[in-house]
Amino acid sequence: MNSQTKKESRIAYLFILPMVIQFVIFTSGPMLYSMYISLTDWNILQSANFVGLSNYVSIFNDSRFYQSLWNTGVYLLGVPIGLFLSLIIAIWMNQGIRGTSIYRMIYYLPAISSIVAITILWQWIYNTDYGLMNYFLGFFGIDGPNWIGNEKFIKPAIIIMGIWKGIGVTIIFYLAALQSVPKALYEAAEIDGANFIHKFRYVTVPLITPITFFLVVTGIINSLQIFVEIQIMVPDGGANYAAASIVFYLWQKAFVYYEMGYASALAWVLGFIMFLVTFIQFKLSSRWVHE
Repeated sequence: MNSQTKKESRIAYLFILPMVIQFVIFTSGPMLYSMYISLTDWNILQSANFVGLSNYVSIFNDSRFYQSLWNTGVYLLGVPIGLFLSLIIAIWMNQGIRGTSIYRMIYYLPAISSIVAITILWQWIYNTDYGLMNYFLGFFGIDGPNWIGNEKFIKPAIIIMGIWKGIGVTIIFYLAALQSVPKALYEAAEIDGANFIHKFRYVTVPLITPITFFLVVTGIINSLQIFVEIQIMVPDGGANYAAASIVFYLWQKAFVYYEMGYASALAWVLGFIMFLVTFIQFKLSSRWVHE
């Protein structure tokens, strides 16, 4: 490297230095300590007793772990549904309609709102007696269910709320991706006789796959960490533990039962699952992501 390039490199490292220091002090240390704690039996009040891998063995014999893992897997269904709805709305907004900036603001507003306030709002919406959801269903002669109290409906209720909250961010990303597609490609497709469906399938979809890949990866990671919505809406995990996610179960073990070692082991198992899922996605991305 010449002197100018070396100088630019040093300046670049100075810019990322604060984040590196923050990671070393506030992230790497707690991570290593949690690894140690996961090998112990510790309730905060007493000294930790080293138990080896017994916490990890107990996890895979724990029916509540499998229940919360299944619930978390169901919550992942909100990712493709949210992506599909966001893409449809983004395409509609990309048609040059009037008031696009206002629509963007309206859709994005939930993303910058407090998740606690949003969850409380949706508790009212899902209220069995006077909630807006059942009131709306009543117009079609449908007797609305007990969304929060019924184990069959609590997961769909949380998924709907999650889609509503996150759809604004996804729309903005898709709208930016759609606007970056060269118009010359659409014009060339039209000359070849392509209709709207053909242009969408062979031009739009391939060129927005990088942003779709990003949204899929981040959406799955966020869904695997769902907690606040459950903790506020159903603090006990719901009927038959039907709403509890892995993070909620982890929180219960740590701060309700004070089983810190077991909770730390759960955190590392969850971290491994997230790493494995993300790794598989990156490996498969070459088959469908077009740069």
